[in-house]
Amino acid sequence: MRFYRGERVACIVSLILSLGAVAGAQRHYEEESRWEQLGRAYVDGRVDHDRISVNNRYGYRALQLGVKGGAIEFQRVVVHFENGADHQLEIRDRIPDHGKTRVIDLPGDHRRIRSVEFWYSKERWRAKPYVNLWGRR
Repeated sequence: MRFYRGERVACIVSLILSLGAVAGAQRHYEEESRWEQLGRAYVDGRVDHDRISVNNRYGYRALQLGVKGGAIEFQRVVVHFENGADHQLEIRDRIPDHGKTRVIDLPGDHRRIRSVEFWYSKERWRAKPYVNLWGRR
């Protein structure tokens, strides 16, 4: 079976167009699901809770907390939404230095967050650890 020149060109063109469409769809998915840093709170050990205010107009599907500067044991985490609703997250874990919580899906679709408040066990840290809040749209 021989391919004529016109058929080869048509096959190559359709292959290139198909790959371009797949790459465009993948790029759109990655842009929609990328993580954004929403805020940071430094933990000093004198108080047992802190709050991270979120100052943007976007809605988020999932959250994740990251810890740097020392391990932090979370007791309670509450997300305060812009519409006045609150949602308590089940994080009763000790997150190590440079560690992250699991990905936490939020109820509903693309919820706008006003703040995230978290309570933790007091400890004596050498330096002030901090908690980064990440959100995925």
